[in-house]
Amino acid sequence: MKLKELQEAAYQANVDIVKHQLVLLTWGNASAYDKDLGVMAIKPSGVNYEVMKPSDMVLLDVETGKVIEEGALNPSSDTPTHLELYRSFANVGGIVHTHSHYATCAAQANHDIICLGTTHADHFYGDIPVTRKMTQSEIGQDYEANTGKVIVETFNARSIDPGYVPGVIVCSHGPFSWGPTVSSAVENAVVMEESAKMMVHTALLSYPLVPMQQDLVDKHFLRKHGAGAYYGQNSDSSSDR
Repeated sequence: MKLKELQEAAYQANVDIVKHQLVLLTWGNASAYDKDLGVMAIKPSGVNYEVMKPSDMVLLDVETGKVIEEGALNPSSDTPTHLELYRSFANVGGIVHTHSHYATCAAQANHDIICLGTTHADHFYGDIPVTRKMTQSEIGQDYEANTGKVIVETFNARSIDPGYVPGVIVCSHGPFSWGPTVSSAVENAVVMEESAKMMVHTALLSYPLVPMQQDLVDKHFLRKHGAGAYYGQNSDSSSDR
């Protein structure tokens, strides 16, 4: 992928999270990563979505974290978090961070987004975890990088595959999602917000929340994402599956 194409992909994702009403003001960012180039493109810090252009997306070397173009705008303040996730999670080509309403409510309640139904299970193989609270020292120094490290710690400690659960909510902060492409990261951000909304509304009807049975989680996730996935179209058949 050429650098301009990477910037265009990141730009479009940032436009899309506004279109999907996941972002108010400048409360969010998306980045796209090309592993072969070792380069990430991310939204510039504090720039209004209505005026930014693809060429405004800031290019950084993921290994060093340094901006690679002179005269570039300052990258998003969340850049160190994105860098930590790209370095730690394999096969991630895009990351989205928002303060979408319901997922952020879960973050503020320090509550996992529980897998209650098939809408959730089609995209996330089980609960979307909330991180632990960050320590005073983690907040006081290298806060954004430590946010990424706490996300990685959460997945390691709970033995969660980030390829199967492509999202997290940071305690008292908000959601991050990812995917093999930045467009898939946007889709996962949309589904995460809708799943969080459904969880909150379900809790009004029935609490405590009871996760859906594992057999149904398996069926819905693996029919789309497993080795034997059969959802959608394939080149060998024109039948509607």
